[in-house]
Formats: sequence, C-alpha cells, structure tokens
Amino acid sequence: MPGNRSIFRGWKVVSSGIVIQFIQSALIMQAMGSYLVVLERQFGWSKSVLSAAFSVNRFESALLGPMQGWMLDRFGPKRIARIGSVFLVLGFLWFGRIQNLWEFFASFLLIAIGAGLSGFLTVTVAIVRWFERRRARALATGSLGFAAGGLAVPIVVWSMNANGWRATASVSGVLAGIGVYFFARYLDGYPADYGESVDGLSPDELVEAHTAEGLTSVHFTAKEAIRTRAFWMISLGHMSALFVVGAVMAHLALFLTSERGYSLQQASFVGAALPVMQIIGMTIGGALGDRINKRLIASLAMLGHAGGILVLAFAHRAWMIGLFVVLHGVAWGARGPLMQALRADYFGSSSFGFIMGLSSLIVMLGTVLGPIIAGVLADVTGTYRAGFLVLATLAALGMVFFVLATPPAPPNRIASPRVN
Repeated sequence: MPGNRSIFRGWKVVSSGIVIQFIQSALIMQAMGSYLVVLERQFGWSKSVLSAAFSVNRFESALLGPMQGWMLDRFGPKRIARIGSVFLVLGFLWFGRIQNLWEFFASFLLIAIGAGLSGFLTVTVAIVRWFERRRARALATGSLGFAAGGLAVPIVVWSMNANGWRATASVSGVLAGIGVYFFARYLDGYPADYGESVDGLSPDELVEAHTAEGLTSVHFTAKEAIRTRAFWMISLGHMSALFVVGAVMAHLALFLTSERGYSLQQASFVGAALPVMQIIGMTIGGALGDRINKRLIASLAMLGHAGGILVLAFAHRAWMIGLFVVLHGVAWGARGPLMQALRADYFGSSSFGFIMGLSSLIVMLGTVLGPIIAGVLADVTGTYRAGFLVLATLAALGMVFFVLATPPAPPNRIASPRVN
C-alpha cells in the first residue's frame, strides 16, 4: 500500500464506538446508581425493588441478545443503533415524568431496549469486523468510552442537585439519542467494502504480525459454536465476573450513602475513580491481549474482582474503599474487552453477532442476579456484607471457567460457510 495511505477506517469505527459507549456509560449505566439513590429517597422504594428494576434492564438485554445478534449480522450495526436511539429518547422522557412504580419499570424497559440496541453488542460487532491481529487493542480502545463515561457521573449528579433529577433525565435522553444517531453512521461495513484489508495491514505486515492463541480463519456458525466447550466456558466465566460488576453498578452509591455516611456527591466521586482504574486495566489488557494468553489475563482479573468486592464488604476506612476501586477497576478494564476478543478469535466474525447474542442469555444472568443477591441480602440482614461475600465467592470460582476455555477444534464439515 502507498506510504501516504489515509487513516484506516477501522479506527474511525473504534472512535465512534468510544463516543457511543461514553454517552451510554455517562448518562445511563454508571449514572443509574445515582438515580436509584434519589428514587429511594423520594418514593421510599426498597433496595430489593430498585435492584429488581436494574436487573430487569439486564434481563431484557439477555432476551434481546439472540435476536439483536441476528439483526446485526443481517442488517448491520448502523441501522440497529439508530433504532435504539429512538427508544433511548422515548424512555428517558417518560422516566423524567414517572409518578409510580409501574411507570418506573416501563420507562426503564424502554431505556434498556434503546441501550441494548445501540450499545455494547452493536459496537462490538462493528469493531470485530475490522480487526483480527489487533483485535484486543481495538476492543480495549473502543471500551475506553465506557470507562471515561464514569468520570462524567459527578456532572450528572451535580445536574440532579442543581436542576432536579427529572430535568436531568429528560435532557440526558435527548442528548443520548442525538449523539448515538449521528455516530452510528460509521459503524457499518467490512474492510473489503472500502477497499481495505483487515487490521489495515499490508501483506508483509500481516506476515510479521503476532498471532493470538486460537485465532482462526474458519468462521463458525452459531450452531457449531454452541457445540463447543469453549462457548460455554467463556460464557460462564463472563457471567461470573458480571455478578460483581452488576452489583457494584447498582449498589455502590446506595452502599456508600446508607452504610458509610457518604453524601450522594461524595459517592459519585468514588464511582468516578473506578473508570480511572478501568482505563489503566484496558491499557494493560489491550497491550498484552494480542501477545499473550487472553485466558491467563482473564483468570487473574477474576481474582481482582473477587478480592475487590471482598475488601468492600469489610471496608470501614477510606483506604479500603480505595483498594476496592483499584482491584475491581483494573480487573474490569483488563478483562472486559478480552471477552469479545476471545469469542471472535475462536469463532470468527461472520456469525459473531448471533453467537454473542446467544452467549448473552448466559452472561446476563450475572448482571440480573448480582444486584438482586446484594439487594435482597441487604434488606434481610440490614447490611451489604453477606451479599458481597456471596458475590466474591462466585467471582473467584469463575476463574476455573477461563482456565478450561481452550481453543475449539475446527468444525467437521465439507465446506466453510461463506462470509457475507
């Protein structure tokens, strides 16, 4: 390729993914814990009810996953993301006007559908199409938006205090819808559609590039993938990590305000420190994920998740909360992008969306059950400690799944499926 070649379009896809995930993280995922604190104070709803709403959000994403994956493979990420942007606007505008519990659940469901259609899975499918040997780096870079969004949570909380949570929610919905709709324009296509090669590498550079463990040129169908041990082990390991991730997103602000005497603004600063550690973890995972065994990194990260939530269970001093932030944040950042990179390395990209969608039926049990376990045990025992201990145990056990997630053998068939 000529020396003055333009910027590889795959990095434009990654950049759009950063912006979209930043929007969703800042205004939805990482801000939701702060909304729950306000709702508890205004309506008196229990932690169990609030955590159930958060879990319904993730359960919807799991049920939507297989259909969404098929739609992404069939219609492309741009169209699906733009449909999601409409749901985001409608859901947030309704959420800003709720008066009772059923309206809260219904509006939250619309937000969940919008976030699901325009968020993580859609962005991941778009990025995977453009990268192979630099896949871990690209996915880690794309995930920086989610981590950076957490840094904006104090701004969202400031807006709640200054303008009211209802106005903040309504404006958030409009901004999220417009932003996602615009940046979705870069998410479609394959390298060949633009006269480019995967990773943006020349043939000589491809020869010299390092090949990750399990990287295959065979594109599994979804039916072939679910017959492998690797599919189930990766899914169960990912699920184990999300027990902790889901509980922390839903309950960290509630824990800090109800048990440690923090104000909501102070709790938001603790929440904003997590993304800083995530970014460090993503830098580590992205740099090492294409060079050394991804399963080893994921296994070590599970110990970080378990250790972090264990420290939080007994945290009574500021330095212990800081240690939790470091352990959980770095583990989350290093592990997260590798979950998708492993699947794409093992199963190829032609049916990646559908395979990821099927896997989400298992994975999202973590974000569904994690908040419920923490919330119910907090209501029953009067403290979060028991719930956090249960979640630490589940996360530690999850390390075993990644150890067993060895690369699958190629499917036994006469001809490989055509890559569309």
